[in-house]
Amino acid sequence: MSYQTEETEEYDPYSYTNDDYLHTGDPKADLAYERQYEQQTYHVIPEVIKNFLQYFHKTISDLIDQKVYELQANRVSSESIEQKIYEIQDVYENSWNKLTDRFFKTSPWPEAEAIASLVGNGECVSLLLFLLPVWAQGGPTLDQRFESYYNYCNLFNYILNADGPAPLELPNQWLWDIIDEFIYQFQSFSQYRCKTAKKSEEEIEFLRNNPKIWNVHSVLNVLHSLVDKSNINRQLEVYTSGGDPESVAGEYGRHSLYKMLGYFSLVGLLRLHSLLGDYYQAIKVLENIELNKKSMYSRVPECQITTYYYVGFAYLMMRRYQDAIRVFANILLYIQRTRNMFQRSTYKYEMISKQNEQMHGLLAIALTMYPMRIDESIHTQLREKYGDKMLRMQKGDLQVFEELFSFACPKFLSPVVPNYDNVLPNYHKEPFQQQLKVFAEEVQQQAQLSTIPLLSNMVPWFPPLYTTMPVQEFRIQLLVFKHKMKNLVWTSGISALDGEFQSASEVDFYIDKDMIHIADTKVARRYGDFFIRQIHKFEELNRTLKKMAMSGASTIATAATTTTRAT
Repeated sequence: MSYQTEETEEYDPYSYTNDDYLHTGDPKADLAYERQYEQQTYHVIPEVIKNFLQYFHKTISDLIDQKVYELQANRVSSESIEQKIYEIQDVYENSWNKLTDRFFKTSPWPEAEAIASLVGNGECVSLLLFLLPVWAQGGPTLDQRFESYYNYCNLFNYILNADGPAPLELPNQWLWDIIDEFIYQFQSFSQYRCKTAKKSEEEIEFLRNNPKIWNVHSVLNVLHSLVDKSNINRQLEVYTSGGDPESVAGEYGRHSLYKMLGYFSLVGLLRLHSLLGDYYQAIKVLENIELNKKSMYSRVPECQITTYYYVGFAYLMMRRYQDAIRVFANILLYIQRTRNMFQRSTYKYEMISKQNEQMHGLLAIALTMYPMRIDESIHTQLREKYGDKMLRMQKGDLQVFEELFSFACPKFLSPVVPNYDNVLPNYHKEPFQQQLKVFAEEVQQQAQLSTIPLLSNMVPWFPPLYTTMPVQEFRIQLLVFKHKMKNLVWTSGISALDGEFQSASEVDFYIDKDMIHIADTKVARRYGDFFIRQIHKFEELNRTLKKMAMSGASTIATAATTTTRAT
C-alpha cells in the first residue's frame, strides 16, 4: 500500500471562506497578500497535507506497535515489520517529494505545533519532523536552529536511553538522512555563529548565553554513543574476517535501527573530522570498513558517495595521491553507471551532481601532482571538464590550484565558539584559509621540482645543471625530489591507513659523497611471455572446437544410421 497524492483534490487557498483570507480587489494589496502567504508557514493546512500526515503517522504507529510485540516475543524482525518498512520507504521517497514540489517549494512545511494538533504528541511526531524540512529558502531563523537541535536531542535520547532496544525500525535511507542532516545542521550553525557582521546585539547575546547548543562535543558524543551502542566496530571486524556479525552484535546491535545508525555514524565521524582538518583520525574511524569491497552495509548510494569523497580528500591532504586517485576514480565510475537512480529526487540529484563535479576537480589536482593511468571513460570526462586547467596546473599556475581547491574542498569548521567581543570580519573563513595555506605550500614545493628533469634523463642533463647550481643546493633538490616521489600506497588489508611506500619515479638513485648512482626500478613488461600464453590459449581453443565438431558429426551419423535401420 502506498499513499496516493494524485487522487486527492488539490487545495485551493483562495476558496477558504474566512474574510481575512479573501482577495480585496486591490491588485497591490492582493500582491502583498500573496507574497506574505508564500513566506509564512501554512496556518490553514491543505487537506491533502492533513491526509498525508495522518496516514504517515498511523503507519509509523502501527510499526511501533508491531515492533513492541516482536520484542516481547524475543524476535528481531518479521515479514510484517519488513512490509511496514517498505510502506514507510515508499512514502518517504515518493509521496513526500511530490507533495514538497507541489506545495512547499518556497515555504517550509507546517511547524511542530500544527502537526501535533493533527496527530498528537509522541515519538511519531518527532520522526515526522525529521521527514519534513522546516527550513524555507533563504535560511532558517535562530529559533528554528535551536528547535532543530532540541528535536535531535529528543530523538537520540529516545534511541540511546531507552530501557532495552527502542521499538522502532526505519528504512536505511531515512536513517542515513537523519545522520547526514544532523552533521549538516551542525556545520551550518558553526558557520552561522561565526558571521557576526549582520547580527543584532540581541542575537549575539543569545548565542553568547547558549554556547552548548550545537557544540562540537555534543555532536561527537552522539555519534560515538551510537557507534558504541550498536557495537558496530566489533560487528564489522567479525564480518570482514568471514564470521557472523550477529554473534557479537549484542542486545542492541542485532536490531537494524542500531546497527545502521552505528554504521552511518562512522561515516559521520569521517565527515566531521575532515571538516575539522584531522585527516588521520577521519580515516582511522573507518579502520574496520573495507572500502574496496561491497558489503551488506553499503546499501545507501548517498552514503557510499559521501564516504569516498571524504576519504579521497583526506588522502589528498595526507599526500597519498595514488590512493586518492584510486578512490575518486572508483566512485566516479560508480556514479557514471548509476546516475539514473538519483533522478527521482531533485534535491538528491543536485547534491550528487555537485559532489560529482567536486570529485572531478580533486581528481584533476591529484593527477597533476601524481600522473598515472585511470579508467579511460573517467579520463575523457576529466579532459572535457578540466583539460585547460590541468594544462595550466602542470605549468605551475598556483592560482588555478587554489581556485579548484576552493571549489572542490568541504566547508571547514572551527571547533571552538568565537569570542563575540572581538570577532574578526572574516573569522568564519579562517579554517578554510588555514587548509588552503597548507595545500598551497605543498603545491609550491612540488613546483620547485620542475627545475629537476626526470631522473631517467639524469645523465644527459647532469653536467650543465651541475655547472649552474651549487653542489649543496643540488644535493638538497635531489633529496627533496626523492622524498616527494615517495608515497604511502594502500596495497592490502582492511584499514585504509595501511600501505607501503612506493616511488612514482621510474628510476631510483642514491648519493655517495659527490657521486650519484642511478638504478632503473621500472620492471619492463615481458611481451614475449604474454604473446606465448595467448598463442597457447588460442591453440587450446582450436582443439576444443575441433573436438566439438567431431563429436557433433559423430552424433549426426549415429542418428542417421538408427533412422535407416528403423525404416
